[in-house]
Amino acid sequence: MKLLVCVSKTPDTTARIAFTAGNSEFDSAGVQYIMNPYDEWYALVRALELKEANGGSVTIVNVGPADNDTVIRKGLAIGADDAVRIDTDPKSSMAVAKQIAEFARSENYDIIFLGKETIDYNGAEVGAMIAEYLDLPFISYASKLDVNGSTATVSRDIEGGAEEVEADLPLVVSAAKGMAEQRIPNMRGIMMAKSKPLNVVAPVAFEDKSVAVSYSLPPQKTSVKLVDPENMEELVRLLHEEAKAI
Repeated sequence: MKLLVCVSKTPDTTARIAFTAGNSEFDSAGVQYIMNPYDEWYALVRALELKEANGGSVTIVNVGPADNDTVIRKGLAIGADDAVRIDTDPKSSMAVAKQIAEFARSENYDIIFLGKETIDYNGAEVGAMIAEYLDLPFISYASKLDVNGSTATVSRDIEGGAEEVEADLPLVVSAAKGMAEQRIPNMRGIMMAKSKPLNVVAPVAFEDKSVAVSYSLPPQKTSVKLVDPENMEELVRLLHEEAKAI
């Protein structure tokens, strides 16, 4: 099987969130970056499991500048065979999807994996856009995937239950919790990653249809107010005037 895994670099979940340049850019000063967990724990590991069961190759693709190479190398240490970085700094989900789709168009991948969303924007947009650009089936929020010949059987959670879907390869799948179990790169994998190919390719021309012009933080949460259980009048007043709950 020939498998492609799309990975993103995201701030660590404990990162301080702030903006700079007139609130038009994320302030990355002092921020530690990681591979997006949904890409790493579920999409990449399930791709590796399929390769181990059926043979083939696993390629990582990332759209971004040279700063992303450290995150990409971690994917190689976990077990991917090679990696591609499309050398551009995307400003939108559509830009990311376009670059990946154009790279993958002539490579004939059986499955294109990615996490269900990134933990910074939580947009869950790129997978569907890649599928649209390539005119491929797309299955989102997959929690289980098995392949039999040229057919994939995918399970995913839906409201109130689960759904099972079949689709012919090739297809695009976004992976959610349950797809696989996280793998920690060992020392051998880390050493081997240094010699695995990481190819840098030029981006295709693309004009964003929409770009973010400014960001803002949500209002700060107010402190907890404790009310004497005997003072029901004060509780009612607070619920009515401040919480606007009644």
